[in-house]
Amino acid sequence: MAPYADRVRMLELACANDARFEVSRIEAPPPSGPPSGKAVRNYSILTIEKLKAAGFDPLSFLIGADAFAEIRTWHRWRDVVASVGFIVVTRPGSVYETPPEATVHELTGIESPVSSSLVRARILSDGEVPVPDTVSAYIRDHGLYRSQTA
Repeated sequence: MAPYADRVRMLELACANDARFEVSRIEAPPPSGPPSGKAVRNYSILTIEKLKAAGFDPLSFLIGADAFAEIRTWHRWRDVVASVGFIVVTRPGSVYETPPEATVHELTGIESPVSSSLVRARILSDGEVPVPDTVSAYIRDHGLYRSQTA
């Protein structure tokens, strides 16, 4: 829903005051652009394969419970499940079923009600956006996540 450069900039803004985080550009589109003018898909399995090829293994996938509940709908989900261990952040009211092949560790105590779906929905409804002010301002200033009719 947002171009790669905007997603990277929002991450830079969100992480600016915390040296524990570094923004990766491993999902950067090729310099020549997408082949045949097609949109670039950012499937998780492709990122996982790039990370493993770069020597990052084993991998843990930090994910909200609401997103993990939909894991079986993902592109090549069985490969994703076989390639990483999951750290599932619990969310109030979220329930999920773990595929038998998955390794899952629950991260409790954070129980953040914030999800990317909630952020996008709040932007569209002009509600308060639960992200750092710098990120919220960037989203607003660049008109990100707005519907085509807004």
